[in-house]
Amino acid sequence: MKTPRTLIEAIRYFADAEVCRNYLAECRWPRGISCPRKGCGSKDVWFIRTRAIWRCKSKSCGKQFSVKVGSIFEDSPITLDKWLPAVWLLTCSTKGYSSHRLAKALGVTQKTAWFMLHRIRLALRAGSFETPMSGPVEGDTTGIGGLEKNKHRSRRLHRGTGNVGKAVVFGLLARHGQIRVKTVPNERAETLQGVIRRNVESGAILYTDEAAAFRGLNAEYAHEVINHSEEYVRDAVHTNGIESFWANFKRTVYGTHHFVVPWQLDRYLDDAAFRFNQRKIGDGERFALALAQSDGRRLTYKSLIGQGA
Repeated sequence: MKTPRTLIEAIRYFADAEVCRNYLAECRWPRGISCPRKGCGSKDVWFIRTRAIWRCKSKSCGKQFSVKVGSIFEDSPITLDKWLPAVWLLTCSTKGYSSHRLAKALGVTQKTAWFMLHRIRLALRAGSFETPMSGPVEGDTTGIGGLEKNKHRSRRLHRGTGNVGKAVVFGLLARHGQIRVKTVPNERAETLQGVIRRNVESGAILYTDEAAAFRGLNAEYAHEVINHSEEYVRDAVHTNGIESFWANFKRTVYGTHHFVVPWQLDRYLDDAAFRFNQRKIGDGERFALALAQSDGRRLTYKSLIGQGA
């Protein structure tokens, strides 16, 4: 299977509908095409060339399906020659891609482009983490949202600093490895330490700042603390790696999207974490991986805007 290396190669390569179909099919079903219907999975299928779809030969199923069925592309009227460049643009852009830019690039409405990007972000979401993080791990929180000083005086929640009034995000970074990030309801010890215990193996080296929420971890981890009011680096003790990720993510939010509603913030975190964790591979490989992860995932517009399935 040929994989484009640049955007211009991708646009030219995926201009043909048959090429798009065959490429997506190989990414989704590397061991051979199988029925995507729930509870089937039969590989006894035949291709109906006149309609560009497959039909399952299983007596218990017998359903017809296209390459889109059972993936993030299901029930979308947008053709694959637009879908695949959209996946490329999002997975290969350092600071994400906005729906307004995508709408202009593909010739679709902004609403359609916004829905397309969220479907792609679903494919970029990491699965459940079965292996705890080991080795040196950095942990830190950040706040996403406007500054209190920029709000009207009657709407300000406080006059100091911190994450009051913002969406709180907690992250764990294995040095020279992968990152795991998610929104959390608060910055209390029981919340943050619970996330740490679920994701970091006992006995690992853990680096955090001096926040009170991280106190009491010494019994389970080799916990090292950096006091940012005095210093930012002390030998190997620092949280500069994860703070660099926060800086880039905030540039993504404020510079590319400008505004993100808190209840959808995790979708944008999935997007950023995917690009960070796959930063050492080429654009083409990252693109193919995103397509492979599109299998078995579906997002409806109603569920996206919070109106149920």
